[in-house]
Amino acid sequence: MTTTWRDRPEPPMDGDEASSLLGSLERMRFTFWWKASGLSPEGARLRIGASELTLGGLLRHMALVEEHTFSTKLWGRPLREPWASVDWDADPQFEFRTGEQLPPDELVAAYEDAVLAARADIDEALAEGGLSFPARFSWPDGSTPTLRRLLLDGIEEYGRHTGHADLLREAVDGRVGEDAPWPPEPNRLWQPA
Repeated sequence: MTTTWRDRPEPPMDGDEASSLLGSLERMRFTFWWKASGLSPEGARLRIGASELTLGGLLRHMALVEEHTFSTKLWGRPLREPWASVDWDADPQFEFRTGEQLPPDELVAAYEDAVLAARADIDEALAEGGLSFPARFSWPDGSTPTLRRLLLDGIEEYGRHTGHADLLREAVDGRVGEDAPWPPEPNRLWQPA
């Protein structure tokens, strides 16, 4: 299944399981991207309350999640740089910490690269085995997730962090809402027809 998005990313009203899961994931990706793009350096570093979260850190985290879930877990591929050389035991918050140090445009570009790569990884797994395609990863109890489970995990991760991004973005410049304007500003992930 090729995931070319020419219209607003939405799950179909009467689609099959794969198109429904992919549509939901894409809607979450789009909303997150909208909340985290177009930031000033100060906006990318803004914190609210006692939380250490920033939009820059969330962008970096979700780029890592995309690669770790759909390349490393799904296909057994090693993490690429900048993730491969991180000592995660010594710096378990690497992506959050470094996300506030990088320019926002660089963070958005890295996030977009990760989503584009994840789409290709998902398409490859769908072509090879559909939603039941077994990941090249097992949990400590020996159980192996399928692509279906990894898509659900991705949707859950986006749900959590899009909520965080909602609060942070409102504090940055008042941007609120659940539906990003369509068509979006020019970008590499979603192109209107």
